[in-house]
Amino acid sequence: MLVDSYNREVDYLRVSVTQRCNFRCQYCMPEKPFEWTPKEQLLSYEEMFKFIKVSIDNGVKKIRITGGEPLVRDDLDKFIKMIYDYKSDIDLALTTNGFLLKAQVKKLKNAGLKRINISLDSLEKETFWYLTKKDALETVLSGIEAALSEGLFVKINTVMMKDINEHEIISLYEYAKQRGIQIRFIEYMENENATSYLKTLPSKYVLEEISKKHLIDEIEKKESSAAKLYKDESGFVFGIIEPYDDSFCKSCNRIRLSAEGDLIPCLYFEDSLNIKSAIKSDERLEEVLKTVVKNKPEKNKWSYNTNNNIDTTSEVSSRAFYFTGG
Repeated sequence: MLVDSYNREVDYLRVSVTQRCNFRCQYCMPEKPFEWTPKEQLLSYEEMFKFIKVSIDNGVKKIRITGGEPLVRDDLDKFIKMIYDYKSDIDLALTTNGFLLKAQVKKLKNAGLKRINISLDSLEKETFWYLTKKDALETVLSGIEAALSEGLFVKINTVMMKDINEHEIISLYEYAKQRGIQIRFIEYMENENATSYLKTLPSKYVLEEISKKHLIDEIEKKESSAAKLYKDESGFVFGIIEPYDDSFCKSCNRIRLSAEGDLIPCLYFEDSLNIKSAIKSDERLEEVLKTVVKNKPEKNKWSYNTNNNIDTTSEVSSRAFYFTGG
């Protein structure tokens, strides 16, 4: 079992297999040019898997594959199968923008993938293009339908931004509800790599809008879950993720491995240790793993102010989310 200095059990590893992405989302990497990281700078799947085995042996129960956009890296299904074959009951999930999903989803399911989170910030073609710089809404929607057809457990992640997609709260909610998909509305997390004029839409506004159409109640969630869960009068469950709320950190059970080998204890901070020098020794990998878990900070520096609004004076993170996988 991995336990940090604040007595949180760390049993969730997010693995970024690439920094590359075929979208240029306004809140992530809008100005970053399309480029290829030299292959020799990346961990091979075999090197990642060696660390994953050590992590599983030390108590990690959930693996999520992320990016950048993970589906742009070749043979991802083979990597997933390596993990599944080692421990078939591992909670094995993927986060994707969905653009390449339809063509790959059957291979991913057959390799052992169990769950998938798909980013969907708008159902309007123009807004979708504005946010991603990609005319790809219909392609992403077809990817969602393909994942459902394969029997994967699907969630939708929606980043909410003031004056951009706040008018779509109900339409996105109903889209997910009609398909039996849990949607999680995520407060935009300010960071130095995002477009400067983006503004966070507080979760209380999202709840107010849904409450105009539905009777909703908060329900009990898993202690380690990042999302607060709610259900409406029909029993449909949706989530709210509030990085500005302390409870987001109090139950954090995650560490992140980047494609270049940086083991990162917190989404907000730059602190990390690289595993490359330890890759030939399980004992050294375990040492790095336990050191990073021990050094996991208590909380990020996003916050609400005394009026329960986003604190605009909060320190902005310099972390590049495409590097850590969010």
